[in-house]
Amino acid sequence: MATTFPETTRIVPGAARAAKPQLRTAERRTAILEAATAVFGARGYNSGSLVEIAELVGMTHAGILHHFGSKEQLLLAVLAHRDEADLERLDDHASPVGAAFLDHLVHTAEYGAERAGVIKTYTVLSAESVTGNHPAQEFFRDRFSGLRSRVASDLGIAVGVDPDDPRVVTAASAIVAVTDGLQVQWLLDPVHVDMPTTVKLVIDAIVDNLRQNVDAQR
Repeated sequence: MATTFPETTRIVPGAARAAKPQLRTAERRTAILEAATAVFGARGYNSGSLVEIAELVGMTHAGILHHFGSKEQLLLAVLAHRDEADLERLDDHASPVGAAFLDHLVHTAEYGAERAGVIKTYTVLSAESVTGNHPAQEFFRDRFSGLRSRVASDLGIAVGVDPDDPRVVTAASAIVAVTDGLQVQWLLDPVHVDMPTTVKLVIDAIVDNLRQNVDAQR
């Protein structure tokens, strides 16, 4: 005989029942990452404490370790979280190519001006990473290396030059230096420092210079 249930009884599949705890876990991890971003941005990695982060999200020091394992792993998760947020802004999660990528760098500067807290955290941690055996040192080394290569590749496409050309490689380093270094000036004086306009000015000048060199050799 088939089992019948009162109309008020709601049968919830196992997968659905498990979804709520999983959702709560994801939300809690996101809250921890946002709190860690604020603490590391204000105090740096070495001075920022897990206790303070835990207090911001209303949990214990042990609770933070339950989700991330260690302070070092939490730091790396914070940096990865920032990159994921940037990727979410791209259409179809696909990065533009060539001149469109150079325009994307300008748009990134515009977006950065809307989230000072994240910019501050990134700036503090990237500067701090050059000291000793900082746990984010490899992350930033790889990030800058990859970014220089990416900018060189798209500069080469935009200008019609081999991306391995020394002029292009040097130009890529200059663009990365401006996009990252300008953030410090902006954080200290946001009223008088216009990041998007300055980034565009530098990129346009570099592209024009490379094109003039290419035309002169033809």
